Amino acid sequence: MLEDWLLNLPLVWLALIIFGGSYLLAAGIYVLVTRPAFKDRMHGELSSSMLPTLGIIFALLVGFIAAQVWNDFDRAKLAVATEASALRAALLLAEGLPAEQTQNLSAHIDRHIDTTLQDDWPAMAQQRATLASAPTALIEALKAVLAMPVTTEGQRTAQQEIVKSLETALESHRQAIVISHSRVSSLKWAGLLLQALCTLIAIGLVHNASPRLCGVALGLFATGVAVSVLLIAAYSRPFTGDISVDPGLLKEVQATLGDK
Repeated sequence: MLEDWLLNLPLVWLALIIFGGSYLLAAGIYVLVTRPAFKDRMHGELSSSMLPTLGIIFALLVGFIAAQVWNDFDRAKLAVATEASALRAALLLAEGLPAEQTQNLSAHIDRHIDTTLQDDWPAMAQQRATLASAPTALIEALKAVLAMPVTTEGQRTAQQEIVKSLETALESHRQAIVISHSRVSSLKWAGLLLQALCTLIAIGLVHNASPRLCGVALGLFATGVAVSVLLIAAYSRPFTGDISVDPGLLKEVQATLGDK
């Protein structure tokens, strides 16, 4: 799909395409509305009082879509951070268990992070990850902890807390997969771009008596449109593009395993 291709571009190219398209559209409207024949027919028939209304509607649409996009992005970051924190907590709690059990848990978590980075992360970036693909290594780690024999009250408490941490990591992993499917719907994109087009046309019609003023007004609003669209597009898919959720925290947890 065109949208998938566009959102996977480097940020610089994404910005060039969006700004270029916005300015090209503004230039086309400028050429049309400043033609002498068009000016003679349309001048004075459109009130400038409608521009604030159109601008407010555009701003509301931007705010409505941006709120969804940034909320999903923040939720994705929180899910990854919570998973990494829970895994690290499980490893720290496991230090109070016998060495064999600690190594077994560490191996399961290491395998889970490997699978997440190599398989799940690319799948989430392409919105292919599903809840059907359960994190096998993490589930095995949970089963192993539940089955491990405990001989002291301290070990029993550690076992319970490790189970809670692994369950939190499982839930956070599921949340990340769910959020990876978030996107701005085609209807929302169409509504935003159509409103921008209507506002640009209205600006051109109101100011077409003065070509210089018309060009400045169209250029300013086209810049605002491009900035708004770029910000929404760059953050619209939490695991896609240059601005995306980074698995750095999971890598840090894995690095602590290598240090042991």
